[in-house]
Amino acid sequence: MNYTFDFGWLIEYWPVLLKGIGITVELTLVGGVLGVALGIACAWARALGPGWLRPVVAAYVELIRNTPFLIQLFFIFFGLPALGLRMSELQAANLAMVVNLGAYGCEIIRAGIQATPKGQFEAGASLGMSRLQTFWYVVLIPALQRIWPALSSQIVIVMLGSAAVSQIAAEDLTFAANFIQSRTFRAFESYFVATLIYLALAIALRQLLRGLGWTLFPKRTAR
Repeated sequence: MNYTFDFGWLIEYWPVLLKGIGITVELTLVGGVLGVALGIACAWARALGPGWLRPVVAAYVELIRNTPFLIQLFFIFFGLPALGLRMSELQAANLAMVVNLGAYGCEIIRAGIQATPKGQFEAGASLGMSRLQTFWYVVLIPALQRIWPALSSQIVIVMLGSAAVSQIAAEDLTFAANFIQSRTFRAFESYFVATLIYLALAIALRQLLRGLGWTLFPKRTAR
């Protein structure tokens, strides 16, 4: 049986695709920025924080890194309402992505922090810097320089993993592809177009993060 490819539906359904792309980009932006911020806070807690806080953060990191993202998403969207905490689909998706990236980012950033020679801490103190200033200028910035490629790759992975949020009816790109194929019965074409868009988004995001690395850490990336 011969199959005839037909992409004519793109004319009618391109607004649906654009909306899905927009939501995927929004999820990536919110999840990336807040997730990295959470990762930095957790990395500080695990590497330099008070003793009582370290096992708490370690438990969070191990819980997230050893459970599927989809289960985390379902717990936030379907489980938390049992405790009285209700969120929209997009809010739940954003929170799940932040929590997920925060855990993975924590371990990546912590590795960079722990690679900092102890003498640099002493150098910061000898210059009269506060603990916060020492952490930010002497420890964190060099640590981010070392782990930026790995952290960038993790952000791209989280962006691609956002496809799971369609399972709670968040109207991302995958939701758009599912919607279109259910109306047109053109599954191959619908998911082929979605695949190409995800590929383009991943390449664009990787290049954006690489350029951001050159801007933030010019000496490191120049080498």
